Amino acid sequence: MAERGGLRRLRERSQPEPAGRLRLTLERARARLGRPAGADVTAGVVTGLFSIPEGMAYASIAGFNPVAGLYAGVVPPILGSLTAPTVLMVTTLTSAIALTGQSVISDAGLDPHAGGTVAALTLLVGAVMLLMGGLRLGVVMSFVSNAVMTGFSTGIALQIITGVLKDATGYKPAGHNKLLQLGNWLVHLPDWQLAPTLVAIATIAVWALAHAVRRLEAVALLIAMVLVSVAVGVLGTDVELVRGIARIPAALPGFSAPDWGAMPHLFGGAVSVALVALAQAAGVAPSMPNPDGSRSSVNGDFAAQGLANIGGGLFSALPSGGSLSRTGVAASAGARTRWTGVISGVFLALVVLLCGKLAERIPMPVIGGLILVIGGELIWGKRADIVMVWRTSRLSAAAMLVTFAATTQLPLQQAIVIGAVLSLLLYCAQAARHTRLVGLERGADGTWSSTDPPAVLEPGRVTVVNYEGTSLFAELPRLEARLPRVEGARDAVLVLVLRTAPDVPSSAILKLIRRYATELHAAGGRLVLAGVHPQLAEILRRTGITAQLGADAVIPATPALLEPMELAVERGKAWIAARQA
Repeated sequence: MAERGGLRRLRERSQPEPAGRLRLTLERARARLGRPAGADVTAGVVTGLFSIPEGMAYASIAGFNPVAGLYAGVVPPILGSLTAPTVLMVTTLTSAIALTGQSVISDAGLDPHAGGTVAALTLLVGAVMLLMGGLRLGVVMSFVSNAVMTGFSTGIALQIITGVLKDATGYKPAGHNKLLQLGNWLVHLPDWQLAPTLVAIATIAVWALAHAVRRLEAVALLIAMVLVSVAVGVLGTDVELVRGIARIPAALPGFSAPDWGAMPHLFGGAVSVALVALAQAAGVAPSMPNPDGSRSSVNGDFAAQGLANIGGGLFSALPSGGSLSRTGVAASAGARTRWTGVISGVFLALVVLLCGKLAERIPMPVIGGLILVIGGELIWGKRADIVMVWRTSRLSAAAMLVTFAATTQLPLQQAIVIGAVLSLLLYCAQAARHTRLVGLERGADGTWSSTDPPAVLEPGRVTVVNYEGTSLFAELPRLEARLPRVEGARDAVLVLVLRTAPDVPSSAILKLIRRYATELHAAGGRLVLAGVHPQLAEILRRTGITAQLGADAVIPATPALLEPMELAVERGKAWIAARQA
């Protein structure tokens, strides 16, 4: 007993005191957060100012209250930047998220201007993101092909452009199809209103001039917004202003209670919004590596965006995600640590609090012109991807075109499902096309060379064939066509090398191996599997294939690449000699 008491006291002394544990926790948190640099303050201010026109414009084109788009730049960037493993990622509203959210609320028959509805959608999106991060489903993003994402992103850019044609020119084109809307808008050039058209053209011109100056490139949108807005106010040009759509309260975002009754109608759509946001954010980490050299985590970024949406949903914000454009602005302005996103949210809150009434005077044609610029840049930035996909294969080009058509004609949550299905089909088709059976022959000098597998197994001889593939069920027709036929294969041995086969193959491939072994045995031959990894060997044992072939016919993989194949050939020759004797 005394001995146990002494051990207990020793353990207690070895544990840090509560104050020590708190100090250790704070030190770890401080090390993780780092210290803000002067460049972070500058980058945060630039990013916060940039969020004014972009956030309001994205909310406006999707039919939401522009103030909700403004508030998406306050709480979500603060929470997302504090928790995301990708240090420079700025979590806020994007065009794709805004349009997908509008489509979800519209399909549910709810009001996009109702604060409770927006809060319910944002909270659900955050919950889905947290769940995906907790279940470590970041790997799902790797199954969305580049062809599908290129078609989706280009379609979103077209939606952005068509969504502001009325703000930019005063003429709203007819038609549900976005391509038809664009054509209708161009055909009805005489119906454009002069004042808003001139303001939009002036906005684009000022942006182009500022963008041409390297030092002003990062804030060109902001410069265009401020200068043209001031000019419109001084000249008294009669155009629609932001205050004609919504009033910006000179106050911090207040608490927004979610409409619990709307959640059942929004849950399925919230999954679509979350997938759109996460697909966009998945491209941030590769594009913006951490300056401190630390590693990013897709699952950690999922969880951080989930927290940002839950916090933002309670404070009047639209759904948010990792924004590549806003992150790019921060990086171009000199961001060094995660404090850039925090400072951008705090600075934007101060601007709203102190200068909210000034923001109400921004002309809508100015926002329309800025969004035309953003949409045009998105399409122009995708030109290299479009050309690459087009030249890669007909299948990839078809997937891109179908996704683009779906994005421009269907609700975005349906387009996302179509894109995901196309990505999986594209993956299966490409995997099946790359499946190969390669014949191996040993020369007189003992070296092995590759050749085409024989059409028919030669009697009394060991034939070696190497399998290269993913063991998907889609490979079945190609494998069956390439396996040597067994007619007249008496005393023949086929050595099938499975070193590159995955540990868990499809059951269809296992059925093929069982069937082929049965046919070969009936013809008087034998099948030997070489280079089998442990997990695959266990599956072969559980399914009875090992018992069917014989324990000596399943040869495990070894560090020496050719050793299992050489052993299989020796056993095959010994089996043939025994049969012939």
